[in-house]
Amino acid sequence: MNNPEFDICIIGGGAAGLVVAAGGASLGAKVALVEKHKMGGDCLHYGCVPSKTLLKSAMVAHTMRTAERSAIPAHNPNPDISTVMERVAAVIKSIEPHDSPERFRELGVDVILGGGQFTGPNSFSVDGREIRAKHFVIATGSRAAVPAIDGIENTPYLTNEQVFDLREPVPSLIVIGGGPIGIEMAQAFERLGSKVYVIQRDTQILPREDADMAAVVAEQLKNEGIEILTGHSTVRVEGSAGDIRLLLKDAHGNEKSINASHLLVAAGRRANVENLGLKAAGVELHNGRIISDTRLRTTNKRIFVAGDVAGGPQFTHMAEHHAGVVLRNAIFRLPAKVEQKVIPWATFCDPELARVGLSETEAKEQGIAHKAYTFPFQDMDRARADGTSEGFAKIITSPKGKLLGAAIVGPHAGELIHEYVLAIAKGMKASDLSSVIHIYPTLAQINRRVADARMKEGLTPSAKKWIKRIFGLRGE
Repeated sequence: MNNPEFDICIIGGGAAGLVVAAGGASLGAKVALVEKHKMGGDCLHYGCVPSKTLLKSAMVAHTMRTAERSAIPAHNPNPDISTVMERVAAVIKSIEPHDSPERFRELGVDVILGGGQFTGPNSFSVDGREIRAKHFVIATGSRAAVPAIDGIENTPYLTNEQVFDLREPVPSLIVIGGGPIGIEMAQAFERLGSKVYVIQRDTQILPREDADMAAVVAEQLKNEGIEILTGHSTVRVEGSAGDIRLLLKDAHGNEKSINASHLLVAAGRRANVENLGLKAAGVELHNGRIISDTRLRTTNKRIFVAGDVAGGPQFTHMAEHHAGVVLRNAIFRLPAKVEQKVIPWATFCDPELARVGLSETEAKEQGIAHKAYTFPFQDMDRARADGTSEGFAKIITSPKGKLLGAAIVGPHAGELIHEYVLAIAKGMKASDLSSVIHIYPTLAQINRRVADARMKEGLTPSAKKWIKRIFGLRGE
């Protein structure tokens, strides 16, 4: 390589790219960062930040309407979607400086705004400027995948990139897709006053989760007035702004039509790999995905891939993890690999659903010897006091009690799951959690209580008989 100007050049200023850039610069590397749209990427502008802000407003509205559960007079706030979305925009604006070009330039990063493409295995061109680097990182993210539905190209629809720009009323909303994005948005808009329909091709919403856990979420959504049509595919869509019509078909071929004022497509994601000159760089694709190894190296070993564009679980926390793997490989030349087993995630509906490690369904499908234990929130004193007793915790263990996976559906599940994340990462057993003191009254006690269920299983009548005999106990 002839005198590369940079140690690392990152293409894409989303979560993965920004962490690589900041980390590399802080370690003393000369870093270039190329971004053709908005610094902060999908997470800041169209994903995590705006969606959680919207969910908070929706939660407040729901709490006001259901305040009688806490012996407070209820009130319907009649939210104005324009005002709510202005708050969403304000939150994004307040965070933007942290991800701004100015901040990264102050860190020593050469921020280059514009689109470009590879011109060779170690060169990338942006508006006529050629950038040469020892290592490149492709961190171009993903976008909403729009399914090939008859009529979709002539019908107005929203994705996560437009939904937060809404300022007009949304009397009714059809959501195509029952995954995390679709479910979060469905509940948010229902609580903000829209009539919502969720169309899901699979037999359950949140298909990556155990059916018994997804059922808790589905029941809550239905109780709030959301109409969920599982096992339905969209045959055709038509209409104009404010008047959308979907023709659906169930597994038996029965057809049904639904009308709504707005349509949101939340049917998965697609990696942004177009127009990057990957062939010139020696970076190969397979089925629209960049080929990479467990160290995130592409078929050109000097070019890494990170974040959503790398495939696999598409979460901001995984993008940050990818960034760390890239830095350890590119700068320290360590054979760091991507974590593939202990990956936590959460769907921030109400109740929340969070999981880490092996699910009960996966254990069965893979023929892994296991046992499953559950404990309900309704038996937790704090949950009863808070009036949030829906859901339960579940752990999956080996026959000897080693934790293989955990899932929680209930209040603050996204926070509570982290005790299991650490426990599974460190190879702990259920007995390790059972022996740790948990503060009373807290929701976190459910983590010990479900572990206790595993411990109590060993107290068989035979074991109890021997304990009584050995220690001279006289109870029945």
